[in-house]
Amino acid sequence: MPPEPSAGRDARIIALIGTGHFLSHFYMICLPPLFLIWRQQFDVPYATLGLSVALMAGTTAVLQTPVGFWVDRYGAKPFLIGGTLLMALSISAMAFAPNFWVILGLAICSGVGNSVIHPANYAIMTGSITKSFMGRAFSLHAFTGHLGFAVAPPVIAGLMTFLDWRMTLLTVGLLGVPVVLAIAAQSGVLRDQAKARKEEGGPSGREVLMSRPILLFFGFFLLSSMAGSGIQAWLVTVLGKLWGMPVLAASTVLTAYMVGTTSGSLVGGWIADKSKRNLLGIVTALTLLAMAALLVMGWVRLPEPVLLVVALIGGLALGTSRTPRDVMLKDAAPPGQIGKVFGFVSAGLPMGSAIMPVPLGYLIDIGYPGLVLPVVAGLLGLSLLCGGSAQESARSEKRTRAQPLPAE
Repeated sequence: MPPEPSAGRDARIIALIGTGHFLSHFYMICLPPLFLIWRQQFDVPYATLGLSVALMAGTTAVLQTPVGFWVDRYGAKPFLIGGTLLMALSISAMAFAPNFWVILGLAICSGVGNSVIHPANYAIMTGSITKSFMGRAFSLHAFTGHLGFAVAPPVIAGLMTFLDWRMTLLTVGLLGVPVVLAIAAQSGVLRDQAKARKEEGGPSGREVLMSRPILLFFGFFLLSSMAGSGIQAWLVTVLGKLWGMPVLAASTVLTAYMVGTTSGSLVGGWIADKSKRNLLGIVTALTLLAMAALLVMGWVRLPEPVLLVVALIGGLALGTSRTPRDVMLKDAAPPGQIGKVFGFVSAGLPMGSAIMPVPLGYLIDIGYPGLVLPVVAGLLGLSLLCGGSAQESARSEKRTRAQPLPAE
């Protein structure tokens, strides 16, 4: 039997792990549409309802780094299969919950399963995908996650029109089972990253994560996520406060921004594959364009059609910058350490999402909605400083490692 062409193999790999990534993001956002029903049925306050999402996301963020260590040591495939199955069955089991506290426990279990997705997927892509296709693979992987976020609310709402909430969760949770079976059945095409060579005196896993370039990349991801969550949480309110835009019109502007970020993730992969030597310059230019779009929206009263275009451009620029950023991190990670590095650094994404909405909301409460978008733009600027310093530090360390040891 002739060997499978690399393009076909790459497509199969992305289809398998991308579907799991889609479910990961889908499950993270599938619970909020049920809050009104749960409040009536379980008689709990909204703050307690929000715990279901917070516990799932928090568990995922906390466990990604230790899971990354296990992925690097034992291989990614067992964790990917087991984690995806646990994540899906935990959502299904909520259908049988007698009270809301059981749902909270199952949300933690789903978060445990979810924590394997990023470290396992990036380790598999690094070991399996053709190098010339790596940027597009990263972008398609990111796109499947964005798609999961986007479709979860309408899918849950649609199912709720003819199913009760228990059957809805049972249905969407069981959708993960055939995904797990497909990953297990075709696991032969999923290759792990090359194992790290044990060098005498080489850095330990903890030293790798605490190194200057990886900590700076963590700051890069954290600040980017803080900025993104601020836009998503408060753009509608800010446009209403500053320019008197109705909620529907302002929501359309936010939708244009989100369409841009999602579409940009695909464009960024193509750019990363074609321009590997100047990824930082590309990320810088795109981020500066996004910052300019945000400042224009916050400082200039624009006609609604123009505002839609500016939001779309800003989102497209920011979304396009994400895949080159991820490829920069992959290039900076030592061989065989992809799982722990991506587990640690990508934990900054949910952390950033949790940090920023409250202080920006406080700015609005005390009467300064006009500061929100400049603050967000400032966070993006700080993220660029971290990104540039991270890449330079990584290159410096690689040059140091490449130098021959002095003869005794």
